[in-house]
Amino acid sequence: MAVEPLSQKEIEERLAELPGWSADGGRLTRTYRLASHFAAAALVVHIARIQDELDHHSDLTLGYHSVALAVTTHSAGGALTEKDFTLARKVEDIAPGHDAH
Repeated sequence: MAVEPLSQKEIEERLAELPGWSADGGRLTRTYRLASHFAAAALVVHIARIQDELDHHSDLTLGYHSVALAVTTHSAGGALTEKDFTLARKVEDIAPGHDAH
């Protein structure tokens, strides 16, 4: 089943529901700042589980006290689709309290 790219208006509407997330160069991005490296590593494991369940994977970067995600739908030519926003919402549901930068 083909996945359709979202329009700019649809992207903006979905971003309004996801504070801290942004659309950057055709990718949906977010960085989480956490209290420790261990907390950041644990978040990566939880995100990896969600990605496997959705069969939709982001570029995931573990930093010292941070986790950065960048997601796009490759099968839609690198455009943003509903799959990207579903992943973002599920990550938001499990992310601990944090400040985005």
